[in-house]
Amino acid sequence: MPHISFTTNLLDFIARAPTAFHAVSSVSDILADRGFVEIQEPSPWKPLPPGAYFIRRNDSSLIALTLTDEKPALTGLRMAGAHTDSPGLKLKPIPGRINHSYLQFGVEVYGGALLAPWFDRDLSLAGRVTWQDQDGAIGSSLIDFRRPIGVIPSLAIHLDREVNKNRSINKQTDLVPIVMLMEEDRLPDLNVILLEQLARQYPAIRPSVVTDHELFFYDSQPPAFVGLQNEFIAGSRLDNLLSCYALIQAMLDSRTRQNSLVVLNDHEETGSLSGTGARGPFLQSVLERLMPEINDRRCCLSRSLFISVDNAHGVHPNFAGKHDQNHRPLLNCGPVIKHNANQHYATTSRTASYFRRLCQRAAVPVQDFVMRNDLACGSTIGPITAGEIGVEVVDVGVPSLAMHSIREMTGSRDGWYVYNALKEFFSSGGTDNGWPGSDRQ
Repeated sequence: MPHISFTTNLLDFIARAPTAFHAVSSVSDILADRGFVEIQEPSPWKPLPPGAYFIRRNDSSLIALTLTDEKPALTGLRMAGAHTDSPGLKLKPIPGRINHSYLQFGVEVYGGALLAPWFDRDLSLAGRVTWQDQDGAIGSSLIDFRRPIGVIPSLAIHLDREVNKNRSINKQTDLVPIVMLMEEDRLPDLNVILLEQLARQYPAIRPSVVTDHELFFYDSQPPAFVGLQNEFIAGSRLDNLLSCYALIQAMLDSRTRQNSLVVLNDHEETGSLSGTGARGPFLQSVLERLMPEINDRRCCLSRSLFISVDNAHGVHPNFAGKHDQNHRPLLNCGPVIKHNANQHYATTSRTASYFRRLCQRAAVPVQDFVMRNDLACGSTIGPITAGEIGVEVVDVGVPSLAMHSIREMTGSRDGWYVYNALKEFFSSGGTDNGWPGSDRQ
């Protein structure tokens, strides 16, 4: 079945992307293999001829472009976006500590992580390391230990009889992975450990000292099909690498090339305020260099639509009361259009209607979600992008369970469904009966 092949490739992609850095590296390889040309931000840009391009920033965010011989000011851009980061545990700058003969690495909690599932997991470590060679030149490399090197053991129930009734987790003292048993109270040199890992992965480089690092622990168990009939997939970082993969594949597999743009932003889980986040200047700066004339940009954006793709909350069978009674998305029943009266999602009736038509054309079912009034609503890059560049937006995503856990769950058809809807978006030509690309009244 076609969705099985797509989802198998999706799981392989997620397994190769334990951090946002690795996700962007994998996407870059996919795009380069399909003929996309990388543009370096520090270089002066000449007017770009028709073709396919991508730009990376800080190794953790990426923008992909396909351009035709028609001006974007006249056609608009088919725009879509997702985020590359996921909640997790980031290694502190000076992490090492010895406690009762155990070497432990201190971590910071990144984003809104669901903390309890991090206990008793086989954890590996990956991210970006910056180093200096013997000549003083600075370089950076991605590393991935690719095997379990740490664990955060739970306290035995015999020592906390009330743990199943009232458990609280102290982020500073309880979430400290054990990585080694020490025979003496002398801290091993983290610099040496990282240099050894660099030598294993990159025997051709000769760093002399590691000057800094951005490393994250992650669950070493790979994502997998789950269910008696493989109805589900479970794994880390489904939020939001599933959307990143679906977007890139949809752009690559579109039937006809249109003026299109995909942005994959870092730091969504921490509010998007960074040089690579949606609240930063990355997308705006690319649009300015693509269309230097402000009137061209304004015409383009007024003709464009942005699809923000980020996982949605599927109804949990054990906690169905947490959902509004008329808005309970089911797994494997199609992408979800997300609504919020207070603009935590940027969907409007017009943008929702256009996405419904895309799903109809792609023979994909579609669902709706709105948060209960008595629960706080999350948000996405959708409203931020709308506010930054003035484009109309629809917020959508696949329904999922256990969002922000170390191991999340979606339906095995969900990625396939949203991919097909997005492929229809990137394939449709002309003014598409009013949007995007037309003069709307």
